Amino acid sequence: MARPPAKGSRQRRVGRSEGERHHPLRQFVGSGNDGFVCLVCGTNVLPLLNGSFRSHCPECLWSRHVDEAPGDRASECQGLMEPTRLEGSAASGWTLVHRCAKCGVLRRNRAAVNDPRQPDRWERILDLSVESSR
Repeated sequence: MARPPAKGSRQRRVGRSEGERHHPLRQFVGSGNDGFVCLVCGTNVLPLLNGSFRSHCPECLWSRHVDEAPGDRASECQGLMEPTRLEGSAASGWTLVHRCAKCGVLRRNRAAVNDPRQPDRWERILDLSVESSR
């Protein structure tokens, strides 16, 4: 029988929506912050400067289903992930919700609005917030 986490452990609950797979410990397991070319709009996407992982295109906000756990690059799906809604606030930070067009899985990715070199396009985030409120 599994024991509950020890007091003070770093395990945390992660909320999930319909279609989102559960990963009890969401930790970045990848080794790099790699740039890529967006398959939707063709933008040359640069790595983030803040040490985090770039998970979506800063221009069109689309992503690709490459991870099972954040950063592992273990997904066999490889489908394109459409930005479907915006969560959060200016105070707590913005989160983009993506749905895979191939398998339907949902993933949440923090918006990179403060990246000094290639921030997420604010106009597209605003468009998504309007679409989310409908």
